[in-house]
Amino acid sequence: MPKLAEPAETHDPLSIFSERESQVRSYCRSWPVAFDTAVGSRMTDIDGKSYLDFFAGAGALNYGHNNPALKAPLLDYLARDGVVHGLDMHTAAKAEFLRTFTDVVLAPRGLDYKVQFPGPTGTNAVESALKLARKVTGKEAMINFTNAFHGMTLGSLSVTGNSMKRGGAGIPLVHATPMPYDNYFDGTVPDFLWFERVLEDAGSSLNEPAAVIVETVQGEGGINPARAEWLRGLADLCNRHKILLIVDDVQMGCGRTGPFFSFEIAGIQPDIVCISKSISGYGLPMALTLIKPELDVWGPGEHNGTFRGNNPAFVTATAALREYWSDDRLERSTLAKGETVDATLRGLVETLPALELAAKGRGLARGLSFGDHTLADKTAAAAFERGLLLETAGPESEVAKIMPALTITDGELDEGLEIFADAVRSVAR
Repeated sequence: MPKLAEPAETHDPLSIFSERESQVRSYCRSWPVAFDTAVGSRMTDIDGKSYLDFFAGAGALNYGHNNPALKAPLLDYLARDGVVHGLDMHTAAKAEFLRTFTDVVLAPRGLDYKVQFPGPTGTNAVESALKLARKVTGKEAMINFTNAFHGMTLGSLSVTGNSMKRGGAGIPLVHATPMPYDNYFDGTVPDFLWFERVLEDAGSSLNEPAAVIVETVQGEGGINPARAEWLRGLADLCNRHKILLIVDDVQMGCGRTGPFFSFEIAGIQPDIVCISKSISGYGLPMALTLIKPELDVWGPGEHNGTFRGNNPAFVTATAALREYWSDDRLERSTLAKGETVDATLRGLVETLPALELAAKGRGLARGLSFGDHTLADKTAAAAFERGLLLETAGPESEVAKIMPALTITDGELDEGLEIFADAVRSVAR
């Protein structure tokens, strides 16, 4: 019998990651510590150092880490042996979520959507939306937008703009045509000039699209907010040309921009809506594809997934909706905190003109873009050294991205903004 190799002695707690984990890992390269505990808006590493979190699980932790209002019902559910894995079986936890989602979210907004559980992640929701649009219309082509990000599976990548992520597919990504996002030409070109022209021109070579997919605020693309009038114009264009409108609310939904759905500011009703990240409330995997009833033409099992019935996520999602969306307190708080962040960013823009900064965003999805694109990553690194976690965004990582939990306290927000401003000034020197 071959002798097993003796484990290598090491005093480096991070060595196992470089030895055994794939090179594909990314966030941990920016934050080279091992985290151990997390509560609210703070994470603590194995050495006991505390970090303020302006990352919020890339938008999956809108209500913070280990929120007690969500943890208690989750622990109770597990303690009584509630169903954990249920595929698409009927369960008490799923029924309670669907009733609560209808009563707390859909009905007060006058929305009528069927709810599909497509699988546990945002890209699952996007894939199902694209497939359904093609099934409903009988058309293959999709319209996406410059700098969009919709996920890492092949269908989602086909409507994503980032060239690095697209390159990872290893095959041609087809059946999607990009159009200019709002303000792509800095206001020098009328909205939808090119889009409408190629739709109406029989010589344009544009394949008739099944659907348009859009983010109301592009997160990974650089915290680019679309104006309400632009979104209304897009919805009108889709309606006139009988094109389905899909809103990807994976990162900007569940209150990130203020209202529960980010498209509420425009007063539109998309045909299909993709939700994930913070819908479970607790960071547990969960996704929804919301479908206008007349479009729900799926055959049984035509799109499914082993982990689409994550019942603990249904439990925490229900608790989050009841705790935070039975009134408008969280929405008002998010908008107010967003203004606080914006004021700090604009102050940096005014006091550091040499950096060619620009403040961007809506609600608590905010960003500071740098004329010198290398400075955003340097700012994030300087923030980490000072005990603040944040990431960058944009096609060249030129935007320092600020996305704290919506439940962050005013004191924590002020503390984090002070650290962020200090980090920006440090790279300016």
